[in-house]
Amino acid sequence: MYLTGEGVPEDKSEAIFWLQKAAAQGVALAQNNLGIRYLNGDGVPQEMSQAAIWFRKAAEQGLATAQYNLGARYLNGEGVPEDKSEAVSWFQKSADQGFAAAQFRLGKMYDDGIIVPENKTEAANWYRKAAKQGDREAQNNLGVMYLNGEGVNQDKSEAVFWFRKAAEQGVAEAQNELGVLFLYGEGVNQDKVQAISWFSKAAELGLKEAQYNLGVRYLFGEGVSEDKSEAFTLFQKAAAQGFASAQFRLGKMYDDGIVVSENKTEAANWYRKAAKQGDKEAQNNLGVLFLNGEGVPQDKSEAEFWFRKAAEQGLEEAQINLDLILQDNQDAQAKGIKHFIKRLKDIIN
Repeated sequence: MYLTGEGVPEDKSEAIFWLQKAAAQGVALAQNNLGIRYLNGDGVPQEMSQAAIWFRKAAEQGLATAQYNLGARYLNGEGVPEDKSEAVSWFQKSADQGFAAAQFRLGKMYDDGIIVPENKTEAANWYRKAAKQGDREAQNNLGVMYLNGEGVNQDKSEAVFWFRKAAEQGVAEAQNELGVLFLYGEGVNQDKVQAISWFSKAAELGLKEAQYNLGVRYLFGEGVSEDKSEAFTLFQKAAAQGFASAQFRLGKMYDDGIVVSENKTEAANWYRKAAKQGDKEAQNNLGVLFLNGEGVPQDKSEAEFWFRKAAEQGLEEAQINLDLILQDNQDAQAKGIKHFIKRLKDIIN
């Protein structure tokens, strides 16, 4: 009551005093709450080791919330030495009591193969338990499993169901995935307006993939009125977060002078950022700039390097460019040999 100001003036010092009294008498809820205060520095100095001590006392009494909190400390090495095996043990105890956050954590550990062997079926089982209780991260991850057919039979309609649950709780990744499914009509009737709506929500939350996806829709007027300036702005936001496809798009807009003034140097800079991350379109276009000496010093060896990178990823345009540059090299070499032989004959004669 003192902590929340219900019926009495809010007084954290007084609240801590009574929490400590109750915790010392073995009240598990008080012990867990006191641990949370130490964890967050709320009314007491932040002290991770004290938080872990109180979580342990409550956890050993079987309090599911405390078992989860103690598991999280072992997982992250907060107030105790990092010990992921111990974390799994406490998450398991908590999850067995139906605590959703622990069920999600256990699912994630099976999903990623952390301490326990990777087991997508087991991951899906634990995600489902947590998802049914409304855990938004579990809902999103379960959606991913249905989308990809990992640990469950692939079912895009089921993926839509769980992505929507998570998306409605503000999970940006789920909003973006839902946008993609609406865009292509997978697991749901195609609805590009709905796709834009979900991309917009995720983009506003700063998700780079959604910023890019929304940018592409504005660039080509797909589900929304064409607005290349808005596309450019969205690509900038995603590119600043290191998203390669957005970096390529920015480079292309500078290369072609779309919305912005043509600037081959800026184009090369963005192509290079994307190319280094393996974007094959950027690799090819960077090769073209090096071949022609646009925005960068002309360098056929560098052009060949980037054409080859893109060609190895199956980009047909790059394969053609690589063949042409190799043929030019062979022709130049043949001409050099002919010239050398002619000069040698002249000297002999």
